[in-house]
Parts: sequence; structure tokens; C-alpha cells
Amino acid sequence: MSIKKLAGQTLWYGIPTIVSRFLGYLMNMALPFFIAMPEKTADLVQVYTLIPFLNVLFSYGIETAYFRFSQTHDKDKLYSTLSVSLFCSTILFSAVLLLCKDTLASAADLNNHPEYLLWMIAIIAVDNLNTLPFARLRQENRPKRYAAARIAGIVVNLSVVIFFLGIAPGIIQKNPDSWLKLVYNKEVGLGYYLLGNLCGSLLTLLLLSKEIRQVKFTIDKKLWKEVMRYSMPLIIVGLGGMVNDVLSRLIYRHVVDLPQQQADHELGIFANIFRIALLVTIMIQAFRMAAEPFFFNQSKNENAQRTYARVMKFFVIACCFMFLFIGLFLDVFKWIFTNLTNPKWAEGLEVVPLLALGNIFLGIYYNLSVWYKLTNKNKYGAMITIVGAIITIVLNILLIPILHYAGAALATFFCYLFMMVSSYLLGQKYYPVPYAVKKLLSYILLVVVIYLLHLAMVKWISPALWFSVTSGGLLFIFFVWFVSKTEAEELARFPLIGKYFGGNTV
Repeated sequence: MSIKKLAGQTLWYGIPTIVSRFLGYLMNMALPFFIAMPEKTADLVQVYTLIPFLNVLFSYGIETAYFRFSQTHDKDKLYSTLSVSLFCSTILFSAVLLLCKDTLASAADLNNHPEYLLWMIAIIAVDNLNTLPFARLRQENRPKRYAAARIAGIVVNLSVVIFFLGIAPGIIQKNPDSWLKLVYNKEVGLGYYLLGNLCGSLLTLLLLSKEIRQVKFTIDKKLWKEVMRYSMPLIIVGLGGMVNDVLSRLIYRHVVDLPQQQADHELGIFANIFRIALLVTIMIQAFRMAAEPFFFNQSKNENAQRTYARVMKFFVIACCFMFLFIGLFLDVFKWIFTNLTNPKWAEGLEVVPLLALGNIFLGIYYNLSVWYKLTNKNKYGAMITIVGAIITIVLNILLIPILHYAGAALATFFCYLFMMVSSYLLGQKYYPVPYAVKKLLSYILLVVVIYLLHLAMVKWISPALWFSVTSGGLLFIFFVWFVSKTEAEELARFPLIGKYFGGNTV
């Protein structure tokens, strides 16, 4: 697969990822319109913080293992073996969670909404049954079918949420005897976010029935044991990654020294802040969907390392554009929250760029992690992630009580910085890749300087929204120009745009 094809598949995988993230983001951004006070969303935030943790346990690295072993083993036998394993383990883990739901509800402060846990368990179970069918589509380079299934689920998810939270209440208010009373329950409230998610996941499972029917209910025990030895360290990597990603939100109201209502308020605000920074991860996730099978497929090529280095360069450039988009136009988000919702939702936006930069480091780390996956040294990935998790835990406990939102953001920043640097150093020892380190650091430093310059201009020249947007737009255009000049030779080789740089496409 060429880099051109990787870019195309990143787009196809990116379309549903971007749509999912963006629509999910819009639904979450709609929370201020449905709920006046941020503290009312704290329980929903808590559930969506637990889901990634539990997803790691349910999937136990089996997706990455599928890509790895599909290079050397019979794909059909591998697919069936891992599918049967995932099906059985999903039933087992779901049963354990159901038996422990009361304990889990108490530990997660969800006693007011125990039904959230039941819907959460159902969502996780169905999503994990979708894991290998989606992985098979990616491994077979069928991004269009992948995108169709993803987007269909997203549309159903969005439709349920909009209907039950935005349309049905108005209809019933005007017509109390409406048939909608049979399916609508006012007491469910924000729970319709979870029910919409579940409906979307179920439809996706139905659309993947063709891939599911390809499973033969047999299991190769020798192959299964070999895969488990490979994937077990990935559980630690995944759990550590989730600690680094969501721990700040999971423990926020437990460590911040505030009354319960104020702690819930800050958790709702911080989750809102985090959503904006996660716009960076839209592109990161889309890239990962296409890149993981790409990296494994390229591993046997003579120039694989050079290809990885080239991919990293364009990835970092794209991340820099996302960082600038967030940082330079942050005042637009502030205006929306201040003027269209409760102004309290605009609190803490100043830490968003720091979170966004930390997520860029995370994206770079994902790129760098190819070395231990290709060399079967997953234990090093586990070690890096464990140390990162320790950094996250310690800094969150120390900094959140003092700096609140900024403390959580700093913990995320330093954790991902450590993971990125340590993975690079170890990778160069065991699987050297000629990354253009100086150029990549220069791009990252430049966008940080541009953001700080914009911050100073708004502060010292004019805080008006029109000036902030105009100056931000000009600085963004400057970076576009700078990259086009610096990468002119590379861009000249690209299809469609290559002719504008005086080159021939390849």
C-alpha cells in the first residue's frame, strides 16, 4: 500500500470517525442547551469515562493481534478463532459486571442512575462484538463498507438523541395524550444519550452480519495461545493508555477539595473543555484506523523505515494544523458558550491548547509505537504506559486540588510528553527509523509560537471577536504558506495538488 493509498484510506476511515466525533461533539455541545447547570451532566460524564477502561478489558488487544498474525497465519482460521474467543469472553465479562453492578455504581458515584450502568454494559458488549468484523474490513482494505456501517450507526444514534431530548418533549407538552407517551419517559433524561448509543451499536452489528456469518465456531487452541501471549501486554498498554486519557475526569470530583455540587460543576466543565481538545484526536483516530494494517503490511518492504518516517512527517504537520485551528479560534467557542448558553460553560477554556498539544504528543507516540508491535516487544510498550500512568495518577492527585482544570491538563501534557520521548529513544535502539526530528520539532515549536503571538495580539491590541478571528485567520494562512514552501518538493509528488508545486505526481 502506497502513502497515497494510506491517505485515501485515512480519509475513508476518517469520514465516519470525523462524523462520529463531530456529531458526538455536537450532541455534547448541545448539553448546555438541554441542561443549564454543568453539574447535572456529571453522572453521564462518569459513564463515558468508564466505557474506554472497560473496552480495553473486553477487547484485550485482540484487534492489533489480528493485524499482526494475519501476516503469517491463515486469515480465516485466525478470524474464526479470535471471534469465538471474543464472543465467549464478552458474555463472561458482561455477566461479571452485571453481578457487580451495585458495587460499581457505588464506586463510580452512580447510585442516582444505576440504569446507566446496565445500558453501559450493553453498549460495551455490542461494540466489542463489532470489533473483529470491522478489523477484517480494514485488513482487507474495504474502507467504503467500513464507512457505511459506521455512519449508519452514527445516524441512528444521533436521531434517537435528537428525537427524545429535543423533539418528543415539545410534542407531548402540546399533546399530552400523544402515543409518544408509550415510548418516551421524562425521567430517563440524559440517559437517552446512552440509549441512542446502544441503538446505533445494534444497527451496526446488524449491518456487519455478513462478516459475522463468516465465523466458523471452531477454535485453534495452539493459535489462540500464541495470540494471547502476544496480546496480553497490550491489555496493560491499553489500560495504561486509558488511565492517561480519562483518569483526570474519573477521579476529578474525588480529589478536588470542594463541596459535592461544586465538584460536579467543575467535572462537567472539565469534560466540556476536554471535548474541544479532543478535536485533535479526530484525525489521530482516523489515521490509526488506516495506519495499523498499513504498518504491518509495509514491515517486510526494504524501505519500510523510510516510509514510516515520511508518514510521521505528514502526520505531525496535520496535527499542527489542528492545534492552530483550536488555539487560534478558541474565542469562537467562548462566544458560543457565553452568548448561547449559560456563561459558566465557558470556564477554563484557556487550558484547551495545553490539552490539545498533549494529544499531539499522544498521536506521535501512537506512530512511534510501531517499533514494539513489529518486533514483538510489547512488554516495552506496557512499561512505557505503566510509567505514564504513574505520572498521570501522581500529578492529578497533586495538581488538581491546587490548579483544578490546569492541574489536570498539566498531568495529561507531561504524561504524553514522557511517553513520546521514551518510545522514540527505545525505538531508535531496537528498530531505528530515520525520523526528521529537527524538522518535526520545528513545526511544533512554530505553531506554539504562533498561538502565543495570537494570544498577545488579542490581549494587547484588541479583545474584540472580529479581531481575534481575523488575526487568527491570517496567522493560520501564514502557516499554510510556510508549510507549502518548506514541503514544496514533497507536495509536488502528490496527486491533484502536485501541479501547483511544479511537480509530477507519483
